[in-house]
Amino acid sequence: MTVRRPRFPDGSHVAGRQNLRLLVQLRWIAVLGQVLAIVVAVDGFSLALPLFDMALVVGLLILYNCFSQWRLKWHLSVSQIELFLALLVDVMALTAQLYLSGGATNPFIFLYLLQVALAAVLLRRRTTWMMAGVTSAAFAGLVLTRHHGYTLPLDLGGGLDSPFVLGMLVCFALNAVLLAAFITRITQNVRARDARLAALRQRASEEEHIVHMGLLASGAAHELGTPLATLDVILGDWAHAPAVAADPELRQDVRDMQAQVQRCKTILGGILMSAGEVRGEALTRTTVTAFLDGLVAQWRQAHPAARLMYERRIDADAAVIADQGLQQMVFNVLNNALEASPALQRLTAVLEDGQLTLEVRDRGPGFVPEILRSLGKPYRSTKGQPGRGLGLFLSHQVARSLSGTLSASNLPEGGACVTIRFPLSALTPEDADGPAE
Repeated sequence: MTVRRPRFPDGSHVAGRQNLRLLVQLRWIAVLGQVLAIVVAVDGFSLALPLFDMALVVGLLILYNCFSQWRLKWHLSVSQIELFLALLVDVMALTAQLYLSGGATNPFIFLYLLQVALAAVLLRRRTTWMMAGVTSAAFAGLVLTRHHGYTLPLDLGGGLDSPFVLGMLVCFALNAVLLAAFITRITQNVRARDARLAALRQRASEEEHIVHMGLLASGAAHELGTPLATLDVILGDWAHAPAVAADPELRQDVRDMQAQVQRCKTILGGILMSAGEVRGEALTRTTVTAFLDGLVAQWRQAHPAARLMYERRIDADAAVIADQGLQQMVFNVLNNALEASPALQRLTAVLEDGQLTLEVRDRGPGFVPEILRSLGKPYRSTKGQPGRGLGLFLSHQVARSLSGTLSASNLPEGGACVTIRFPLSALTPEDADGPAE
């Protein structure tokens, strides 16, 4: 079964459509409010209003809202420009109704502030200020139409020379500016908070994933300990058997199997240590150069056919603790480099200004763009096998636990580069002045 991916995975498509639907609902309320206001003004207050012109404005607003509601049936994104134009239509309709019913002296003129508030919530900062300017200009235009002698169907008195109307204009402009400024700031704070909460939830989910993996690894290590011990005993008995002792080739095979069993037991011990307390007391103290040299020697011993070029640029050695998590992280990156480029791998270690940088390069095909975009997420692999894609994910988590970063890129000359950078203080023991083991 083919699963269709959403065209807008970041959620902007859904948010834009929801905002447009909100404006449609508010516009129906505005249409109903205008009809009721006209009925009350004519029947209740006996005001002479141009009913045909005002009904025409209401009819055009209804047609536009029907179009907007039909627009929602299109499975397309709703842009900021479209939302701004929708609010602009509402401002134009309100301006026309106010012009036909008293201009700037109409008490409903402060409904302009609702448009500014909606713009501050739904739109970006620049378009919000544009809406504040448009509404202020509309207010001033309504004042100037009467001031310059244009005939209004309903004259409630007052003009630009009236201190009351002039004060209303200044008050409106001030309210529009404050609304745009404070609501924009509040919405930005809310969005930033939501982004931080989303990041925390993502991190908690990743850490929970790591906990489950640690439990599984610990359980597997305990379960495999018994059969490995049994194999070790059996191989020891075989080594002393007369038939094996008399055959040099068979005796060497038994020794090789014993060495591999001991290596498996060492790996399981490291898994148990890492699954428990990564920075626990079982970790030994060493130096940066000794730790890195030992790490490279151990990896070369496990991969004798590999061609690893190792360069270390460390001027002043320092005491550190042998972190099993860091060692396994470097092993994962080197294993990926070996698989992508069996011909050559390069490891460069640089200690500068208290920052330790480990750079692993290869001459393989490089990372595909999807892997680079989703770096640090589990099960992102191009190998097409279930359960793959955890190496970089775990390495990313270990780097973060050391207050560092892990980044990947493709080289211009071909191949890939993975850079691990973290402060050396993350590996520094409390009694750094003591002797290293």
